[in-house]
Amino acid sequence: MNYKVKRIGLINFWLYDEETYDFEDGKLLLRGSNGSGKSVTMQSFIPLILDGNKSPSRLDPFGSKDKRIEDYLLGNADGEQKDEAIGYLFMELYNEEEKRYRTLGMGLHARKGRPTDFWGFILKDGRRVGKDFLLYHSQMDKVPCTKRELRARLGNDNVYVESAKEYKEAVNKNIFGFPDLDMYDEFINLLLQLRSPKLSKEYKPTKLMEILSTVLQPLTEEDL
Repeated sequence: MNYKVKRIGLINFWLYDEETYDFEDGKLLLRGSNGSGKSVTMQSFIPLILDGNKSPSRLDPFGSKDKRIEDYLLGNADGEQKDEAIGYLFMELYNEEEKRYRTLGMGLHARKGRPTDFWGFILKDGRRVGKDFLLYHSQMDKVPCTKRELRARLGNDNVYVESAKEYKEAVNKNIFGFPDLDMYDEFINLLLQLRSPKLSKEYKPTKLMEILSTVLQPLTEEDL
């Protein structure tokens, strides 16, 4: 639908109290030494912010199951941990042709010993996070909104959901426009394959062709 990413943001997530990254023409360049957090920052958004799947293997670009979503909110088990925390992730997009902003995001409420609560939203009315739409109670206290508070702020003209499946459907419908979720899943799977660190170590045309052949379905005669 001709949207380009303008900003991404993290609130009370991993090492960030609040951080926003600005994109230029839909592009972002991150530089830093090994272990500085480049992969962790990006894996929080791609593909998590696109489909809401927070399973451990999806959070780690290496495919391990060591990291849980709770670790990004409460802290690692081998370090200092919080008992409870609410965090937010968001991605702001802009359609140059229609001069329109849309923002997709999710809230996460983690508590020790309990499943992490999830809610997703899409701002369709043009408001922008941190400018005329706050994910905090106020700019003064910096306390993230609860699920109920966020829903009230959204109003009736925007999208609010409480499951990853509904969130994925809403993102596809309002941002990408794939004909069905199977095609959208193939797109996400392609992103997962291309983000693999192993690809950068074995970057050969044959390897890339193998990945694309695996994740992209062949065209039918009717499609052709």
